[in-house]
Amino acid sequence: MSDPETTPAARRRNPAKPIALIVILLLAGLIVLYAMTDRLAPASSRGIVSAQVVQVAPRVSGEVVAVRVEDDAVVRTGAPLFEIDPRPFELAVRQAEANLENTVQGIDASGASLVSAQAGVTQARTALENAQAEAERTFRLEERGIVAAARGDDARASIADAEARLTSAEASLESARLQLGSGGEDNPAIAAAQAALESAQYDLASTTVTAPHFGVVTNVTLSEGQFVSAGSPALTFIDAEAAWITLDLRENQLQLVDAGDPVGLVFDAVPGEIFEGRVQSIAWGINPGRNVAGGLVVNQPTNRWFEPARRIPVRIELAGGMDAWPERARVGGKVHGVVYAGGTDGPVAWMASALQRLRSWTSYLH
Repeated sequence: MSDPETTPAARRRNPAKPIALIVILLLAGLIVLYAMTDRLAPASSRGIVSAQVVQVAPRVSGEVVAVRVEDDAVVRTGAPLFEIDPRPFELAVRQAEANLENTVQGIDASGASLVSAQAGVTQARTALENAQAEAERTFRLEERGIVAAARGDDARASIADAEARLTSAEASLESARLQLGSGGEDNPAIAAAQAALESAQYDLASTTVTAPHFGVVTNVTLSEGQFVSAGSPALTFIDAEAAWITLDLRENQLQLVDAGDPVGLVFDAVPGEIFEGRVQSIAWGINPGRNVAGGLVVNQPTNRWFEPARRIPVRIELAGGMDAWPERARVGGKVHGVVYAGGTDGPVAWMASALQRLRSWTSYLH
């Protein structure tokens, strides 16, 4: 007599088969969902807070006589950072003034007004150069929507004012030249003396190193008595008005990602809150780390079954510009980002948003 447990009917009633089928279907569904999420709402926890870091270097060499900032100080545009001993440069200006006076006296005229007018031109030209440098940066931020249009209007007004001051100073200088008479208007010796004086005045003005724009001074190791060389970095300056997030995504996640796509961002420094951003650009290339020896690429053997996926940096900016940046975020801080390449509506986007919300809450714990 046959065992009832081995009959075909009993085998058909084996509960392992439907459970195995459910597990397989569930795994297949998860794989499909994972693939769809990677295309429609790619996410990465490898986001980094990035900003423009400037190594501030003096234009002239000399001994530091004063450090005007402390470590991690927030400074405004034009705020003095440190000062170089001005005495050698003051002497150079006095020497250049004396040379110009002597040259002018050679044609039986007074050079006092010429010296004064030349100083005004140097100051006005320096102010215009600073205004133009700051304005160009403001215009770039305005085009990307990081700063308000009013900031751009203020920058244009500053340039116009600086240009007007320079025009007035140059008119005063030309008037002083005309007062010298026909012998001094086009005298090459006077022109050379004026150029030497302007150079000396510019070097003297450069002994006070100022902040290029609004930002933070960090890692300050400069001290009084230290000698600094022209062009050598002396301070580290972080631009507080040009920050962004660099989000590393795998190549296959970039299939539908375009500039302007909305992004959800979670800063580890601000747990529990999701910030809105947008894709600003996608990097066109990375360094794969291939070495070259003897003019040939070195083979890189690997014992891995699968080659690791390449990750491409994606630049993300906050939707509200710099005004929306969290105060606690620091350069180099970690950020989790979800790019809604398929839009913010739909089941995939809703699920990705819910998972990121959950992640923002759990970030309190790690």
